[in-house]
Amino acid sequence: MNDNTQGVPASELSDEELETQGKSAHESRNWVFLHGSAEQFAHHTARMLELEREYLRRYPKRTWQGSGGAPTDLAQTAASWRETVRGVIAQLEALVELPDPQSDDAPGTADPTRAFLQRLADNGGRLNKLEAHQAAREVGLDPAVRADLYRADPQLVATDGTDRVLTDAGRARLADPEGAA
Repeated sequence: MNDNTQGVPASELSDEELETQGKSAHESRNWVFLHGSAEQFAHHTARMLELEREYLRRYPKRTWQGSGGAPTDLAQTAASWRETVRGVIAQLEALVELPDPQSDDAPGTADPTRAFLQRLADNGGRLNKLEAHQAAREVGLDPAVRADLYRADPQLVATDGTDRVLTDAGRARLADPEGAA
């Protein structure tokens, strides 16, 4: 690959390295999907596909494509692949349709802390940690600033199991037109 961030080309990896990196790519997929940026997701996808192509080249009989599960109905296989490609295209189009972070209408142009606290308030004062993480990213709240909301005295946001909860101090901050608690 031309991009040095892709790592060693899959074709140059030892068999052990190929298996290790392939396993790691699959294990980290969920995290990248939930928390990574569009750029990280694209990079991860490209690397995972590169590793899979190389694995298939080296070990065609270890996968459904090369043994046992090889398709017997080529029309059905083609239909399944078309549906898969359509899903990937739909996912990429959704990424392209995200608001331009530079536009005046995009989230994050106001006070990101206030916008994050408002997102919590708008959801009954509680969000799952993954939804809270995403909301913070969408409003442009820096991770260090977000962490300070939990460490503030008094706390503006608290944890409750897997949820993130707006505290009374957080509600007071939202109610204050000046934005200070």
